[in-house]
Amino acid sequence: MPPASADTGDGPAAPVLRQQVLVLYLASSALDSHVVGWSRYDGTGRTSPTTGDSDEPPYESGVAALQDGWRLFQAAQLIPPYPGHEYDVSFLKHEFFFERVVDVRAQIGS
Repeated sequence: MPPASADTGDGPAAPVLRQQVLVLYLASSALDSHVVGWSRYDGTGRTSPTTGDSDEPPYESGVAALQDGWRLFQAAQLIPPYPGHEYDVSFLKHEFFFERVVDVRAQIGS
């Protein structure tokens, strides 16, 4: 990817946008249920979150993330378990992807 340019000298600088992604695994399919797992990815390069870098979830629920400005762009499809496998443990089913778009012009200019 070519380096981003914040100012071409032709007027106001165009925004240089990068995406941050937050994945919340909730206790149920309801956005107001509590967070049981999470992952973060930062396209700005400002942070480098890794798995297990915090014991506390970034938000208590999906609604709390929405209230802080994250935009929900994908929710896991609800798939009923096969008969006889209702109590099997496998993956976290209630996965929600949020994004936040950040202008990194100040970061590039420094």
